[in-house]
Amino acid sequence: MKIWAHRGCSQRYPENTITSFSKALELFGRGLTGIELDIQLTKDKELVVIHDEKIDRTTDGYGFVRDYTLEELKSFHIHTGKREAERIPTMKEVLDLLADAMKKGFLLNIELKNSIFPYPGMEEKIVKLISEYGLEKSVVYSSFYAASIVRIKELVPDAGTGMLDKKVSDCLYKAKSIGADALHPFWQGMDFEPDKFKGYPVRAWLTGHLYPEKPTGGKLDLAALEEKGITDVFLNEPEMYL
Repeated sequence: MKIWAHRGCSQRYPENTITSFSKALELFGRGLTGIELDIQLTKDKELVVIHDEKIDRTTDGYGFVRDYTLEELKSFHIHTGKREAERIPTMKEVLDLLADAMKKGFLLNIELKNSIFPYPGMEEKIVKLISEYGLEKSVVYSSFYAASIVRIKELVPDAGTGMLDKKVSDCLYKAKSIGADALHPFWQGMDFEPDKFKGYPVRAWLTGHLYPEKPTGGKLDLAALEEKGITDVFLNEPEMYL
């Protein structure tokens, strides 16, 4: 089973921050496969790393990401539980942190958060940025929005892609239709027997227990998930499994 850090180490540290990614990076030598994160576009078309379409939950601001310029977004604080706050990172800032490790085998799953707002041009921007860093072979692009995966494949035919949905059956149907390389279902959405999606990596996503949650003390039965055909898991607390 391959372990990914979901939004970085997002149970003990604020999700999608330089801190959560730095903590995940420390696990590279312990067997962590990679990091999963989410991107959106600002009002002035800059790539930023944040999960929700609104900034209300994770910052001291409110409103939609797309309604703020990058400079305006950088004025908001992400609470860390310490005196020092963090800011919403740009995709470039994250790549500056991860690039060296990615050139040595560390992977990055970039989820394009465009199932609510399509963010025209986001695919072109992220593909261009990844190319500038020379990291094409170290990235998987995923989205719930099938048209976005289609656009990624038009831009970079050999790009690694994952189709997101709740059920593995829906992931499979869409993946076959658009040529996605992997299935990214909810971990409890394995409604097909493994022989029906043989040959596809199945990277399952989970929910709950985000920062500032304390360590749970319990662990998922990864062997049971593997029997269902899951090959990878995106975990908020990957350090517990390595």
